[in-house]
Amino acid sequence: MAKRYSEAAIHHGVVYLAGQVADTTAGQGIEAQTTEVLAMVDRVLAECGSDKQHLLRVEIYLADLADYDGMNKVWDTWVAPGFAPPRATVQAQLAKPAWRVEMVVTAAQRSPA
Repeated sequence: MAKRYSEAAIHHGVVYLAGQVADTTAGQGIEAQTTEVLAMVDRVLAECGSDKQHLLRVEIYLADLADYDGMNKVWDTWVAPGFAPPRATVQAQLAKPAWRVEMVVTAAQRSPA
């Protein structure tokens, strides 16, 4: 956990992720950054007892809307068939110039078996 924020919070079975951004691929193209960000989403959701089949909403921030098709190319192979969440995609000035994409995810926890 960072001093300023948490990677995730859980309240009444809903998982709220902080904005996920590229770490190792910062400065690379949109497809590499999107792949890394979605892997981070998978990891944090798993740590919180959820997964991409339980997405409730995803907000995607792109530094440049010209990256929309490249981001969607990766997104479309990642999203679980039949479980595409409500989603918003907007252009935004991200906190670091090397970041091309940031995702904020809300998901439900999996039901106990």
